[in-house]
Amino acid sequence: MKFNYYGFKAIYVHEMNRFIRTIGQSILSPVISTSLYFVVFGSVIGGYIENIDGVSYGSFIVPGLLMLTLLTQSISNTSFGIFFPKFNGTINEILAAPISTLETVLAFVGAGATKTLMVGTVIFITASFFADVDCQISNVNDISISFSLIYFCVIWIFNRRC
Repeated sequence: MKFNYYGFKAIYVHEMNRFIRTIGQSILSPVISTSLYFVVFGSVIGGYIENIDGVSYGSFIVPGLLMLTLLTQSISNTSFGIFFPKFNGTINEILAAPISTLETVLAFVGAGATKTLMVGTVIFITASFFADVDCQISNVNDISISFSLIYFCVIWIFNRRC
């Protein structure tokens, strides 16, 4: 069986276009919530905590807030991409298309992971306004973040199918 690249690309591009159409909901919401976490936890609690192993409290909470946002967005991006057509009734177009389940899942997961990485980049830039961020990313970290995002995108789909 051959891979239907055009069907995969159509679903992927459609999901990315939906992300761009709803940029305010897709980008602004995580940025505002992360900023509120920084204001509440970084300013209020961080004022009482001096340093943690020589790292300021604001810098200490950046990786946790970043992963919190990434994992939440990976699940919500994929779930909304599948549930919205189901809610609208347009899922029948996807089901009637000559595209396999694997290709459909790969397109939704790929789009969800891409959207999540874009949101993560914006959150990382936002975090640099609140705390000193020292970026020491290696290839191992890049791979582990990517696999974590893909895992959380896929686990939601399999959880909903079972």
